[in-house]
Amino acid sequence: MVEDVSDANYQEFTHAPAAVVSYGLATCEPCKIYDPILEEVAAKFPDLRVGKAKMHVPGRCREIKKNHTFETYPTTHFFSHGKLVLTREGVVESAELVALISDHLLQ
Repeated sequence: MVEDVSDANYQEFTHAPAAVVSYGLATCEPCKIYDPILEEVAAKFPDLRVGKAKMHVPGRCREIKKNHTFETYPTTHFFSHGKLVLTREGVVESAELVALISDHLLQ
């Protein structure tokens, strides 16, 4: 399951043992393509938290925007116990996303 991520739960979410957050916009076509990939990958890893931050919703991600700079959407961050271990820009295909999670978060 892909969870909704906002300022309200960002710290708790990213401090999980393994978490992936995708940042996107409603008007972003690649973000729409990425959504089912995130759902598919989330279903494969029950111990992994997968979330989506909707950067276009006013007031929901102010603190996230203050702490991160996004050149493109979607951008995906990979966290381990609160530490940002990897960043990917653009759509990450399912097989690559699985490999990145396995290599960087579930060692």
